[in-house]
Amino acid sequence: MSKKIFSFLILTMALLCSCNHQEKAEEPVIEEDNHVYMYGIPIDLFFEESGQVGRGDYFSTILDRYGVPQKTAYELAEISKSVFDVKNIQVGRSYHAYFEETDTSRTLAYLVYENSQQSVVRYTLKDTLAVTRFDKEMLNTLKYAEVEINTSLWNDIIDAGQSPLLAIKLSDIYAWAIDFFALQKGDKFCALYDEIGFDGKVMDIGNVYYSTFNHANTEYKCFYFDEGEGGNNYWNENGESMRKAFLKAPLSYTRISSGFTYARRHPITRKVQPHTGVDYAAPKGTPVVTIGDGVVTSAKNEGAGGLTVRIKHNSVYKTAYLHLSRFGQGIKAGARVTQGQVIGYVGSTGQSTGPHLDFRVWKNDSPINPLTMESPPANPVKDEDREAFEQAKADALAMRDKMMVGEYYKKIVLDPLSVSGAF
Repeated sequence: MSKKIFSFLILTMALLCSCNHQEKAEEPVIEEDNHVYMYGIPIDLFFEESGQVGRGDYFSTILDRYGVPQKTAYELAEISKSVFDVKNIQVGRSYHAYFEETDTSRTLAYLVYENSQQSVVRYTLKDTLAVTRFDKEMLNTLKYAEVEINTSLWNDIIDAGQSPLLAIKLSDIYAWAIDFFALQKGDKFCALYDEIGFDGKVMDIGNVYYSTFNHANTEYKCFYFDEGEGGNNYWNENGESMRKAFLKAPLSYTRISSGFTYARRHPITRKVQPHTGVDYAAPKGTPVVTIGDGVVTSAKNEGAGGLTVRIKHNSVYKTAYLHLSRFGQGIKAGARVTQGQVIGYVGSTGQSTGPHLDFRVWKNDSPINPLTMESPPANPVKDEDREAFEQAKADALAMRDKMMVGEYYKKIVLDPLSVSGAF
């Protein structure tokens, strides 16, 4: 597998399939014969009529509406099975009928059904019956953006007219370093990344080749480097993995309702007693994930703690997740879990005044504050890959500099901040 971090050429993806095959969907284009083509049809030679699948419509009834014999409709449906099952046509989807016309008759030559935002199916009735699927052109476009957070990473990117998928991608990359629910005024990021889409719609964010995130007066740099064979892809400037042993938080929460303390008055018993965990207020049913790989040592009702999952991560760290409404699928004593796996759902079981997660961490069997613990790093870049990694860094920074002064650069400036509730 190549260690080069990227190709900055715009990528088109034309997928091939079946005999009644799959091609790239196009905008109307004039070809050498001076006809205007779309989906392989010289549309200027035909009369077009468009419609939408209505309630009670079937493939056969649409064709019958345009005078196609039942036998022909059946043959087309059979041919179509390897491309698209006509039983799956959906109410509200658009279709386009193309007719050959004379002074006395009108004959359906093609029917084009919009199967999804990304693909259409063309039914050919002229000359030889055939079915072809066309996929719309997917573009992989390199972009560079700078964003200063003013309300939240998610909301501000949307307000600025950008895809929230970039926020999701960054939150995944920085999940082990930054708590995105505690962003502060002045936090900002820049990113060099691939945006994948078609027809002006963003479908996904690809690789983020370079990014920096300034949070709480600390700068976190990140570079993309494909370690290969299921390894890490994102690293800091020193070649240390952005993926740490533990996530910063076990769920997407609304607020922290109670912190780590040895002198808290219990909301039910009213007794002053230690609370060696952090309470995350969140709606009932919010998924709770394990912050790291490990083995479930118990998953049961523990009385005051309600439904509780306990996990041993290694010889040093253990975690517990209390007051759950139910356990995740397959979660029981002895089960192996991986970082980010859902192990339960927020509830209010046991002694609890409302839905929340009581999350606890032990280091060498002593309770520690989850909000301030230092997460041990994963393995760094391998020695044999160090030279390739350094080259990847240099390439990314060079492209960043080029993009900053190029026509593709877009700086996003947002409005003044409201600090709470980052996502």
